[in-house]
Amino acid sequence: MSSSRRPAAVPIPAVETADRMELYRALETSLGSSFSSEPLAPAPKPLIMVISGPSGVGKDCLIKRLREVRENIHFVVTATSRSIREGEVDGKDYFFVSKQDFLTMVENDELLEYALVYGDYKGIPKQQIRDYMAKGYDIVLRVDIQGAATLRKILGDSAVFVFLVAESESELVMRLIGRKTETKEALLVRVATAREELRQIKNFDYVIVNAEGKLESCVKTLESIIDAEKAKVWQKRPMV
Repeated sequence: MSSSRRPAAVPIPAVETADRMELYRALETSLGSSFSSEPLAPAPKPLIMVISGPSGVGKDCLIKRLREVRENIHFVVTATSRSIREGEVDGKDYFFVSKQDFLTMVENDELLEYALVYGDYKGIPKQQIRDYMAKGYDIVLRVDIQGAATLRKILGDSAVFVFLVAESESELVMRLIGRKTETKEALLVRVATAREELRQIKNFDYVIVNAEGKLESCVKTLESIIDAEKAKVWQKRPMV
């Protein structure tokens, strides 16, 4: 009866090992130098990934799942001057600061990017990015299309820009309707905005389709992008 079990590994005889080492030393002598045991490829540098896309494409779900399945990923917590809402946690959802403290951060050049949104400020702290990159973490920033355009001007080619989309405009509209958080008038504004935002795909490095029920596939695609960027001979050098 045949067996699929692999045969046990056969140890290399001590004599053969000695012969190998003798040849190894002879090669070093002939070359006039010792062989280095240092890695032939440099250690990959931490990345800054900017993830953007229209409302309703699942940016938060994608990032949450990425952090669950991949180590050394830091999602940057945004600073905001708005009041904390029920259920939110300071330092997890946002860093909640007063408007005066936020403006002081602006004056001290502590923010990578900031904007005034519906009367409240939101911004990305530079030091948070620096601290985690120093620990070897890859950085993930989630911003709207306008924020991504601003970061492209600031970071240039030193960051990876990913555009997330639904599989079709029809599907995107159905997702927005399904959230049941907005009036018909507000939905019209969001849909019109999304149509304009989709024209910005050309300004991104990658586009990922987050199809309904295919989150795992979407995450794997994002991981493949990270791995590919880290395998490049000339890696991006984040400027923060």
